Amino acid sequence: MVRAAGKAARTSVWLEGKERRSGRGGGQPSGLDRDRITATTVRLLDAEGLAKFSMRRLAAELNVTAMSVYWYVDTKDDLLELALDTAFGELTLPDPEADEDWRDQLRALARMYRDLLVRHPWLSPLIGTYVNIGPNSLAFSRVVQRIIRKTGLPAHGLVAAISAVFQFVYGFGTIEGHFIARSRAFGMTPDDYFQHAMSTVTQAPEAADIVQESAELMEARGGDTVEEMWARDFEFALDLLVAGIEAMVEKTGHA
Repeated sequence: MVRAAGKAARTSVWLEGKERRSGRGGGQPSGLDRDRITATTVRLLDAEGLAKFSMRRLAAELNVTAMSVYWYVDTKDDLLELALDTAFGELTLPDPEADEDWRDQLRALARMYRDLLVRHPWLSPLIGTYVNIGPNSLAFSRVVQRIIRKTGLPAHGLVAAISAVFQFVYGFGTIEGHFIARSRAFGMTPDDYFQHAMSTVTQAPEAADIVQESAELMEARGGDTVEEMWARDFEFALDLLVAGIEAMVEKTGHA
């Protein structure tokens, strides 16, 4: 993460941040610690979004001064990085050493990752901002790598396979999560907002052809609600990726 000119570049709160502090000390308010601060940060981000988050807003929620928060973290970025890793701690990771088919484990992990991104729409921009070497993020990455190794792909294809699956999930979950967040911001359900958006787009003559084609595609994929359409799209795309991995394993003769 590059800082403004004239300031030293910072890498990660896990490498350069203040040592973990807990309990009362140095005149700090009773009951305040980094875990509580981070949990409150996650709650505020869920409720109000990343754009509205500030250290002052957080301090007000905690009923302390902003300087009290800075006793536990150096910067707002450090706190956001802690929140990111806390969110990854919500995942129930499968055991890659268990006697389970890699396809089932990969699908389960992909679904959990998608759910996480949808549940926390603020998460996706942070994933692309920080180096993500917190304990929960590392645990997730470790499990992903070990499950992909179970596929039988050659070593030179493992990173590409991880990218194909989890960058797809990242993109899918990001779009879905932001759509739901936007719907809520307008006081609408995803279905109502979808209908509103489609009716608005159809009023643009230059978009008529593509809208008609899109409507036909959406009808073909089935689903009575936006949620059902997303679920079918996600599962079918995931099946395509799994089938692609199987085909490459067969092609390279590593199965």
